[in-house]
Amino acid sequence: MSAIQYSRVGGVVSADIAVPDHDREVQFYARVLTTGETPLWREDLMNNQGLPIIGLGAASPDYGDLPLQWMPHIQVADIAASVGRALDLGGTELMHGKDEDGNSQWAVLSDPNGAAFGLIPVIAAEALPPISDDAASAGRIAWLDLTVENADATRDFYRDVVGWSVAPVEMTDGDTAYADYSMLGGDGAGAAGVCHARGMNQGLPPVWLIYLPVGDLAESLKRVRALGGQVIKQAATDSAHAYAVIEDPVGARLALVPG
Repeated sequence: MSAIQYSRVGGVVSADIAVPDHDREVQFYARVLTTGETPLWREDLMNNQGLPIIGLGAASPDYGDLPLQWMPHIQVADIAASVGRALDLGGTELMHGKDEDGNSQWAVLSDPNGAAFGLIPVIAAEALPPISDDAASAGRIAWLDLTVENADATRDFYRDVVGWSVAPVEMTDGDTAYADYSMLGGDGAGAAGVCHARGMNQGLPPVWLIYLPVGDLAESLKRVRALGGQVIKQAATDSAHAYAVIEDPVGARLALVPG
């Protein structure tokens, strides 16, 4: 699990999505995320320290090229160079923000699998808001992973585009051993996972899943169902590795974990 915000190549500081039926979506997330005696999120979708971690925007013509996916914002050393490498490797440019001189400021891309993600410059440590001592008990992006059929090629794509390094994670599928991949940031700490669509990860959607912690996972899943969402995949809510992949009312997928 990662801290709330890190200044590092490959670090994920936030994520956003543009959705139809925006008012309903805001109400859905406000209810689903604010469970537990001390909720980790506020109803305005900032975390309980008042930091903006996730952004829920309304779909509009300006965002017409964006897929209905939660898109993580990943820090890279050189946005223009990363965009160029992504296009060379079969990715697609969805949006590209530049200043008046044509210098890249940010970009939104999709990889060859269609998974969307954003690129931003590495944020100076002093520009990040201070994190209090109880940061572990605040809303954050706890993890990030992508499950695809061609995990080896996808691993290489992100290693080249983002600058992540790779550590194999030994897995089994019946009697067959294989490896998924932990993608490491510039400081050597885990930043994300790239997984094969097999074994325990079979059936997961090929999009970047952001993992958001909640105060009471079981209660959050009850609210997901009551508010028109679905639980796609669930590990035991009382286990050390409990999680659930959910689909919100408009079809966007993400994962919830205990806070």
